[in-house]
Amino acid sequence: MQVIGSRPRLTVSADGSGVVGHAGARLLADLADATGLTSAYSTALRPLRPRGTGHDPGRIMTDLAVMLADGGETITDLAVLRDQSGVFGPVASTPTAWRLLAAIDERGLARLRTARAAAREIAWLQAAETGEGIPAAQAGGRALPGLILDIDATLVTCHSEKEQAAATYKGGFGYHPLLCFLANTGEALAGLLRPGNAGANTAADHISVLDDALAQIPDAHRYGTDILVRADSAGSAKAFLAHLRGLQASGMTIAFSVGTAVTDHVRRAILSLPDHLWHPALDQDGTLREGAEVAELTGAVDLTAYPVGTRMIVRRESPHPGAQLSLFDQDEGMRHQVFLTDTPYGSGGPIQHLEVRHRGHATVEDRIRCGKDTGFGRFPSRHFPVNTAWLELALTAIDLLAWTRTLLLNGDLATAEPKKLRYRLLHVAARLTRGGRRLHLRISKTWPWRHELAIAFHRLAALPRPAT
Repeated sequence: MQVIGSRPRLTVSADGSGVVGHAGARLLADLADATGLTSAYSTALRPLRPRGTGHDPGRIMTDLAVMLADGGETITDLAVLRDQSGVFGPVASTPTAWRLLAAIDERGLARLRTARAAAREIAWLQAAETGEGIPAAQAGGRALPGLILDIDATLVTCHSEKEQAAATYKGGFGYHPLLCFLANTGEALAGLLRPGNAGANTAADHISVLDDALAQIPDAHRYGTDILVRADSAGSAKAFLAHLRGLQASGMTIAFSVGTAVTDHVRRAILSLPDHLWHPALDQDGTLREGAEVAELTGAVDLTAYPVGTRMIVRRESPHPGAQLSLFDQDEGMRHQVFLTDTPYGSGGPIQHLEVRHRGHATVEDRIRCGKDTGFGRFPSRHFPVNTAWLELALTAIDLLAWTRTLLLNGDLATAEPKKLRYRLLHVAARLTRGGRRLHLRISKTWPWRHELAIAFHRLAALPRPAT
């Protein structure tokens, strides 16, 4: 019989010194400084610093964003940074952080968004100077040109009474934020906190979030770069698509790819399509998708109410187990999904590529899942303005993680979700020592990802800094 080796016997005490946890989170704090985010926040919130005393409000906001990126869930989790002042410096108390969030009004929120946009511009310039710039999004086994913006809403459950929380269409209770992510990098461009009973397809909300997202994109990319806006059927409101067409008139090269409902007219058009007009669909790696076909519906459906040049494309597919099917799908034995796009004929490739490009919108579900684990999965206050500021902090935290992947990491860590980054890099323990008039953060020489973390710090130190 094989004897299972026992673990070494330990004597546990709480009297250690010189050892710090979450040492890798210092990477995020330094990146916020290197991109100018901390200083931009300080300028934005300077009116909230009484007589220039106490903790700098911009630094408090950065520390809160770092805490959320590191996996914190509540304002009290700021203690993880505060209790390790040797690494993170002086960190505000929980009451001080609460008072700051409560003091941020709509004008303050707008200044914070402007500050985040300025930091994003620097981060993108750093990416261009130190690497290949902003990576291309992928679909169908090939790179997509330009920038891809994904808009989607999600439900966030509130377990206590909170201002403007309401019953949701799924029978729950809470908020229904609408969000926009950049598919190229995973950055969180914009978010709108809404009551739980807010409509999923409200054109005004989509327009507001899109405009906020576009304001986050540096001018050099907002004009002159192809921008594709993707959404599910909630984004097919005619007023929203008309707004997009108006942005084209203002000089943006912007297009849409949005889902749409399968109405009776669409069903009749699908049934009228001859078999030879259906083409094999593609998987995300560019191979043929088994049991799936796509076809053009543009000439068979009246699209005059939509912007000129709008096309309609349908995919039919053998349903997977557990798929929710309409009566039409049940009768046909196939699952049908339809979307609208204004990508012109001869541009963007054949309809198979347009369809797999649109299906790539599903990755926004992963962005939202990770975002809920990075701040907006729970809101701390009974007051709606505080929760609105908290959402902005969560978007900042998501951006810090995205910039870390783009600027500082390689290999699988460059595409890793927050959970993996925290487990491997951010939550690492280290020893803090002094020598040669310097403070040394010594990562264990047996830690499996010690080299990746050390290289990330070296790359951070080498980033070009904005002129002051």
